[in-house]
Amino acid sequence: MSNFSNPRIRRGSGPSGTLRKDNVRDKALDYLIEDFEQRCAYSMRHMENSGGKRHMDVDHFDPTLRGKKRDAYSNLMLATHHCNMMKNATWTKVAAGGAGAISLLNPCEERDYGKHLFEDAHSHELIGVSERGRLQIDTMDLNHPTFVQERRQRADYFAIKRGAAAYIKGSFVEVLKVIALADAAHNRCIPEIPPPPSIQTPKGPSLARPA
Repeated sequence: MSNFSNPRIRRGSGPSGTLRKDNVRDKALDYLIEDFEQRCAYSMRHMENSGGKRHMDVDHFDPTLRGKKRDAYSNLMLATHHCNMMKNATWTKVAAGGAGAISLLNPCEERDYGKHLFEDAHSHELIGVSERGRLQIDTMDLNHPTFVQERRQRADYFAIKRGAAAYIKGSFVEVLKVIALADAAHNRCIPEIPPPPSIQTPKGPSLARPA
């Protein structure tokens, strides 16, 4: 997964042989897990934070395709069960003012986060700055409380880590061990998402909300 480049995800060629409805999960899932770096194509939630491999789905990005095109590897996305169920058969929506149809964002062909989707630096909710971005958020319910909580947890941790020098006590080796354990957990969180250009990220560590 590239760092908000265009496109965000660069997939490989996938498995050999013909993919069909009856074999698509068995043949394609491991390839999708590798190509998508164990993250949902839509929410970017890590597989381990979603319950593991068996809780990840193979989503048909364009559900209107038929025959071989529907099950082609290029039409398959790794998705959390939440995102896949929310998306269901959604593909397009009539744009505001009836100006034609708009489609969901394909992270394997275009930039989504950092162009259409941003993260509010205070609420940690996603903001869609385009109709397609807003369609993506609404369709996959990307501001579900569990996603927002994970983004907040990630932001709080990295803010504290960046300003931790004044707070850390203990031997250097002990500190490194604690940081390594914390990094291992938080690197599986939804990655950092840039705020909209007009919103400035607050300086200094943010305080985690009380449980």
